[in-house]
Amino acid sequence: MKQTSRNFGRRSVLKTSLGIAAASLCPGTVPRALGFESANARPRIGVIGCGVRWDKRVFVADGRYGVGKEFPRYGDIVSVCDVDAKRLKRAQDIVKGWLGKVPSAASDYRKIIDDPKVDVVHISTPDHWHAKIAIEAMLAGKDVYCEKPMTLTIEEGRLICDVCKRTGAVFQVGTQQRSSRQFIQAVAMIRDGRIGKLQRVQCAIGSAPTSPELPHADPPKHLDWNRWLGPAPFAAYRFKPDAPNIIQSWSRSHYEFRWWYEYSGGKLTDWGAHHVDIACWGMNESDGGTVSPRGPIRIDPVMVEHPVAFKDGYPAADNQYNTATKFNIQAVYEDGVELTIRHDTDNGILFEGTEGRIFVNRGKLVGKPVEELASHPLPDGALEKVYKNRSLTDHVGNFFAAVADRKEPISDVFSHHRALTTCHLAGIAARLGRKIVWDPKQQRVIGDPLAQSLVAREQRTGFEIEMS
Repeated sequence: MKQTSRNFGRRSVLKTSLGIAAASLCPGTVPRALGFESANARPRIGVIGCGVRWDKRVFVADGRYGVGKEFPRYGDIVSVCDVDAKRLKRAQDIVKGWLGKVPSAASDYRKIIDDPKVDVVHISTPDHWHAKIAIEAMLAGKDVYCEKPMTLTIEEGRLICDVCKRTGAVFQVGTQQRSSRQFIQAVAMIRDGRIGKLQRVQCAIGSAPTSPELPHADPPKHLDWNRWLGPAPFAAYRFKPDAPNIIQSWSRSHYEFRWWYEYSGGKLTDWGAHHVDIACWGMNESDGGTVSPRGPIRIDPVMVEHPVAFKDGYPAADNQYNTATKFNIQAVYEDGVELTIRHDTDNGILFEGTEGRIFVNRGKLVGKPVEELASHPLPDGALEKVYKNRSLTDHVGNFFAAVADRKEPISDVFSHHRALTTCHLAGIAARLGRKIVWDPKQQRVIGDPLAQSLVAREQRTGFEIEMS
């Protein structure tokens, strides 16, 4: 793939049009695109991966959780891509309903990457595809919105950060909690000293499901199984119906991919990518800009349960889900702050300091310091300061504002890489069943070659990242 120069004339037009749009838009569901002064000035978006996260109407009738419907507020979806032909056709129909026009369709993401008419790439594939697509998109001159977690390995995160810095791409990670008011307020309170010196953070992210033994099956004719696997090792397709989950089946693929270490990190990177990100934000461990040497120095898998046996960090069985189901994993940072990732207790983040504690999740923000806001409010502009000196908006809106002014979005690759490194290290410690010592400056495991080998992964022949 050839690296292309950015079209600065096009960027200038987009900046003007997006500036006009930002003044008139507010968060909320928008079923159809809003008109700008010039239709040709709207960013042109290519969607890669059209499953549950992009639009949940794939399985849920009202589609209430799909983030894809937010994008037509700011630009035109001109192309869609998926390796599942049924999802691809459904995506075309959905976009036609939003915008009144049918987007082009492709089963190969490179047709979107190589299209000079596409300005923005929205990546909603399984985790093991994120890095390859994102890196090649940036090298092709695209801006990127990538669903979380950004990577499957720590090494992928380092590479994405390097390429983002080199290309100047605007890259937003889909950790939408960073644009939710209660999380912003929690971080602002910590910054303002409302709980004193931060000592401990607890992230409760819930347990993960198990599966029965899954038999071999022929992949559905509408699914290109080889291309779905992509950079991951080749594996036989497995499937069993009648599961009590959102897609009503157990498998190695759609939605359920997150319970296989070959394609994801399980709950540790699924919900962990959200809550550990907020924890690190509150700890001041993950402000953006560049890849700093901050991070954990020790990770201890105090308690971990897996549904299968492991040998040298790899599952000994390949016929059922293999990611950790229950866990209590502790990370210690250079300043002495302790971060715990656990499956039990209320889902959310508990910040404990020398002068108080606050708990925050998607439904509430509580604690004595919160109650005291009534008589002792935060200073004017405190939330906006935490939000990188921007006006608060929805996560997709924040991304397009960054596309317009060529500045960092709220969930940049550098901060996400640092936070997700803790999640990945927790996963490595869990797979090996032993403590890990980490050098955040060199970004290497100390004194454990096997653990260090899990920091990266080998890409399957024919699916390597194209760097030129």
